Amino acid sequence: MLTTAITFFIILAVLILVHELGHFTAARIFKVRAEEFGFGLPPRIFGFVKVNGKWKYLGRKEDSENYDNTVWSINWLPLGGFVKIKGEDENALNEEGSLASRPPWQRFIIMFAGVFMNFILSFVILSIAFMAGIPSLVDDDPDPDLNAKNEQIQIMSISPDSPIDKAEIKVGDVILSINNEKIGSVSQVQDITSVSKDIPLEFVFRRGSEEIAKTITPLSGSELQKGEIGVGLVKTATVKYPWYEAIYKGAETTVSLTFEILKAFGKIIGDLFTGQKVGVEVAGPVGIAVLTGQVITLGFIYVLQFAALLSINLAIINLLPIPALDGGRLLFIIIEKIKGSPVKQATEARFHQVGFILLMILMALIVFRDIKIHLF
Repeated sequence: MLTTAITFFIILAVLILVHELGHFTAARIFKVRAEEFGFGLPPRIFGFVKVNGKWKYLGRKEDSENYDNTVWSINWLPLGGFVKIKGEDENALNEEGSLASRPPWQRFIIMFAGVFMNFILSFVILSIAFMAGIPSLVDDDPDPDLNAKNEQIQIMSISPDSPIDKAEIKVGDVILSINNEKIGSVSQVQDITSVSKDIPLEFVFRRGSEEIAKTITPLSGSELQKGEIGVGLVKTATVKYPWYEAIYKGAETTVSLTFEILKAFGKIIGDLFTGQKVGVEVAGPVGIAVLTGQVITLGFIYVLQFAALLSINLAIINLLPIPALDGGRLLFIIIEKIKGSPVKQATEARFHQVGFILLMILMALIVFRDIKIHLF
């Protein structure tokens, strides 16, 4: 439990810090002053700022606006971080170094930079994973030129109320043996179970570093679509790629995952508008923490893949034209460019305030649902 919590907070912190670093870097490029870059969320514990070439210690109540250089702060809530950019409203239009004083295209890049960095982070993580050796699907007789190791038969899906489901086996578990016969292919499992209907079989599974023995009886009926024990199987192996192929695979996978996630979001929005039951599961912080615990049992490389997936999700969610998120701010910059003048600050502020309240209500509902599903 403690390992899961620590891993979850580390992943969340890295994703948010990289996102904020994107805003910070773009602001610096366009000479917009970043008043404060915080590690964690306020209240502040302490901070440092460079004054006349020397670092000065700041207490928790000193205002970052009083200094020309960026205040680097450490804060109490370990949930990523934040960047405070000078002058985001139209009242700062004539202030030197303010965001409002920059042309729309520069403000657009500054707002988009956080999302961009999350895509870059996913690409970097996946490239490293492909270089280190990433779990991949392989054929029962894999290509000998493929640098594949640790071949195993892994559970991809489980039918509800099937023998495998009733034995409390989970997706991701590995089949090691059946009746003391070592398993090396999907067809081997199918051959054994197909001739053993209604005959108890002694399975040994691996879940993380733990081996689990279960007695499972294949059914003789045809009601199961995934085989007599109700399981979908794949053969996986750890495949390493040369650095140049790993970079290409990292970029390719980032793009493909982005399109798949966009399709899932599109389905959710479409189902909501058509009044149909949402066919895609949505998880909040509690659900993601539970998934983190499940991924940890599979190994470190799976944690890397999970972090890359979350980074893309964070990028896409922030791109949506939702008030208080980057996408909502980008929307107002686009409107400003189309109409030739900024939207009234009071109107935009009200839009973001109402949107933020609705967003927090939605988040509370998702958290409540996660708690109900995973903890009760």
